[in-house]
Amino acid sequence: MWLFLLFLSIPLIEIALFIQVGGLIGLWPTLGIVLATAVAGTWLMRQQGALALSQVRSSFNELRDPTEPLAHGAMILFAGAMLLTPGFFTDTMGLLLLIPPVRAAAYRWLSKRVVVQSVGFGAPPRGGTAHARPRPAREDIIDGDFEDLSSQDVPEDRDSLPPSGWTRH
Repeated sequence: MWLFLLFLSIPLIEIALFIQVGGLIGLWPTLGIVLATAVAGTWLMRQQGALALSQVRSSFNELRDPTEPLAHGAMILFAGAMLLTPGFFTDTMGLLLLIPPVRAAAYRWLSKRVVVQSVGFGAPPRGGTAHARPRPAREDIIDGDFEDLSSQDVPEDRDSLPPSGWTRH
């Protein structure tokens, strides 16, 4: 129900603002402001998006929780959509979301209401694509992959080879 009210109220707010601003400054200046905010917002979104992407990469490289940089990236994407939507209200909301302290406050507000179940890191298996593996049911089981080397050329005097370090002799 609240989503319906949101979709109903935003266009009504935009229409009212267009009428008010257009009545004060005229049609062409009003359209100029709308176009200028779209261009400026697109430029700001590109800058902020590049910064958010570098923060996400940094968090993955340092094996840190990527939740906050990903949330900032999503808010920047949402801000860009709002800036491309013609209107004063949506432009104002979009520009506000491009300000890092406003995004940080929005993240704190959202993080109190959203629960993250898990975050995982890992490389995809050799020769395959990245996919989630089911976790073993018991903690004393270690999931792993192996390759049978018995069909490869093994020297006849394998006892003369030095220990691999993986086994005890």
